[in-house]
Amino acid sequence: MRQPLSTSILWIFSSLLVLPTTGAEDAIDVGSRRELFVDHYLIDRLDNLQMKLHEPRITHFVPGTPAGHYATVIKEGNLFRRYDRGGEAAFDGEDRETTRYWESKDGIHWTAPNLGLVEVDGSRDNNVIIANTKWIAHNFSPFLDRRPGVPQSRRFKALAGLHKGGGLHAFFSADGIHWKKFQDNHVITHKPFAFDSQNVAFWSETEQCYVCYFRTWATSHGSLRTISRTTSTDFVHWSQPVATDPNLPGEHLYTSGTHPYFRAPHIYIALPTRFLPDRGSSTDIMFMTSRGGNRYDRTFLQAFIRPGLDPAKWGNRSNYAAWGVIPTGADEMSLYVRERRYVLRTDGFSSVRASHEQGELLTKPIRFSGKQLEINYSTSAAGQVQVEIQDPRGKPIPGYRLQECVTIVGDHISRTVSWENGNDVSSLAGKPIRLRVMMTEADLYAIQFNEAGT
Repeated sequence: MRQPLSTSILWIFSSLLVLPTTGAEDAIDVGSRRELFVDHYLIDRLDNLQMKLHEPRITHFVPGTPAGHYATVIKEGNLFRRYDRGGEAAFDGEDRETTRYWESKDGIHWTAPNLGLVEVDGSRDNNVIIANTKWIAHNFSPFLDRRPGVPQSRRFKALAGLHKGGGLHAFFSADGIHWKKFQDNHVITHKPFAFDSQNVAFWSETEQCYVCYFRTWATSHGSLRTISRTTSTDFVHWSQPVATDPNLPGEHLYTSGTHPYFRAPHIYIALPTRFLPDRGSSTDIMFMTSRGGNRYDRTFLQAFIRPGLDPAKWGNRSNYAAWGVIPTGADEMSLYVRERRYVLRTDGFSSVRASHEQGELLTKPIRFSGKQLEINYSTSAAGQVQVEIQDPRGKPIPGYRLQECVTIVGDHISRTVSWENGNDVSSLAGKPIRLRVMMTEADLYAIQFNEAGT
């Protein structure tokens, strides 16, 4: 039966109204999490803006700074702990290799406590926690287990081992100094994997399991050094490893350095070593991220940390980033590459950047919880940031329109966005919205909806 013209027009008009819904029902629930602009996860559109990878600033060398390979840095309260490899060895895994332990009160000045635990070269006057154990000290990689309810006796855990020795062993500790094996057998066996670099693990708050990242060979681009991943609920029984395959064609990635970012643990930061065998085995440090699962994001393809002016840093094994980016100040975080310490502003791995011409960021539809919108940003003296809250279709919400936003100028790790009627956004909590950010000569590093005063 032929429909009346008016009915057909009404149907067409209704269909057009449905098209721009933009998936409001699929809005990303950010809750009150801090979200960093290290990827395009929240970004729907960038106009006249770019994603900017920031360069860590190298600090002055402090005498006595540890310089060992495959280092781990852990901050617990006011105590910084560092673990790395010591001892001269003719080959990987030789029993002359040791694991050393260091402490610091600021993450800058380090001491080697005289632990008296094991004898090395005829003396126990040393800071060695593991020695005379073939395969284990080569890449002993501990972490502080932040799983809720973890027993006090097992709040530190570690993996260590080589494929030549059969695979990875699991360890636990109450104090991070005295360690025991979970069991005599390996928890992750070697076939067909390689474990000769730093094999890192941690408790994933978002995935609710332990995650281990380790080195393998197979990639979609052929035989290249790459990264695989396996998971566990008890740190003993691990899933079948899966290759994450983040490599570009011809790109070797050695250590991964994957770990939860301390201010946003649902985002994993990875600082892999890029290895160039055809350039004298020179190395540099890359930057990747992951939000769980068997995938890395490669928004940035260039080097994060270059070897620099020192000729010694252009050789093999010269540039391994320690596992762990650590807060060393209210507005500063540190990362360590052998004896070098680099710093970035807090959350400052990357940003959305505006030049002297105004640019616009539009987010995907999101849902949040909280009362205020906080941003980590920086502007020039002439720059500025303004934020508009829209409905999912892009219509400005009265009270939160761009012309009602108080212009933001300055440089703050935490700044609450305000409009003419104040900064309370709780009436929009739980509803799908978009953020429209207008910027000039500015960087936007992170956003977070939170409770007032938190």
